[in-house]
Amino acid sequence: MFQTAPIEAASQSELTSQIAARLHTALTTHLQQAYAPDQRKNLRLFSATETADLLGVTGQFLRKCHSDGSLPEPEVIKNGRRFYSGEEILQARHFLEASSRKAGKYLPGRREGDKLQVIQLMNFKGGSAKSTSAIHLCHYLALNGYRVLAIDLDPQGSLTGFCGIQTELEFEGASIYDALRYEDPVPMSEAVVETYFPSLHLAPARLVLSEFETETAVNAGRGVAFFEKLSLAIQSVEGDYDVVVIDSPPALGFLTLTGLYAATSVIVPMTPSMLDLASTQQFVEMTSAYLGVIEDTGVKLDHDFFSFLITRDDPSDIPSQQIVSLMRALFQDRVVGATGLRSTAIGDASMLKMSIYEVARSEMTRSTYDRAKNSMDAVGAEIAGMLQQAWGR
Repeated sequence: MFQTAPIEAASQSELTSQIAARLHTALTTHLQQAYAPDQRKNLRLFSATETADLLGVTGQFLRKCHSDGSLPEPEVIKNGRRFYSGEEILQARHFLEASSRKAGKYLPGRREGDKLQVIQLMNFKGGSAKSTSAIHLCHYLALNGYRVLAIDLDPQGSLTGFCGIQTELEFEGASIYDALRYEDPVPMSEAVVETYFPSLHLAPARLVLSEFETETAVNAGRGVAFFEKLSLAIQSVEGDYDVVVIDSPPALGFLTLTGLYAATSVIVPMTPSMLDLASTQQFVEMTSAYLGVIEDTGVKLDHDFFSFLITRDDPSDIPSQQIVSLMRALFQDRVVGATGLRSTAIGDASMLKMSIYEVARSEMTRSTYDRAKNSMDAVGAEIAGMLQQAWGR
């Protein structure tokens, strides 16, 4: 039962303390009702049609594989209809890849000699759909056969929440901060946890991650090179992944910069408005200045791509479309061709800390769901194509 009595306090600190306590109680109650008792999310089952689409095969081919024994039957069959878990889809990819004449058809990730791809999503403008874009990219890549590591560099932990770890419920495990801290850092492998999404692991964030900013300011005066800390941590686990997706905080601080140094590619999500365009201009200008400082130390930064992603796009809004057209005219192929649409389906899913991929089509108005999913599929496919291009394919 939530408290509804007026808050009375003798001092401002007591007032804020009571507000924080009341919010904590409300959040805890909501999350305990929304998730299982152990606070772990589960990935829904996928229909045979969805599974065939994900694998890039026809339903007839999938049925043939089951009938001839080249693919095991899924565990769940209802009324003669097959439903697949995420793990079963991943196993199917491995089975099909082993017999495929074309390498990478079902498992499109790294091959021998390919470098790990590290994508940082960054912008210091709140409301740019940065974390929403990050989780949709992670889920798209994982469902399409890539081994993905998500790194949450935002102390607020939005990406961590999307991945099923509720820091509001006193999550006590190791976090990315433990791998980055200056005193007694833990190996990166100890800061990485599995998620309920097959092929997606997470280096979660907790509020203590904000201490990295203060600690770096202190250690910078001692000549400690902060910017390579995340890069070194990633290097210790890079053999386990094809792609790393970094969600940075909405600020151009030390956390964002250490992510920028580790990144092989950068995506700047932005909503198509004049205020966001002006904010992004300032952000990129400041980024350039900070990169110059890093490069003055003799370090050469070379990103495979530095691209803008239009988010919360409304094709019926004429002023916003003028901004989209301006961005495309200014930067041509540095603006991702696909856009993340403004959608109630994505907004409703985000309220439950879910991506559109976790929602069954039957749970929403089908046209709304299809429009939202097609939008995120197009963004994911284009970025996946950029990764393949970086690998020379």
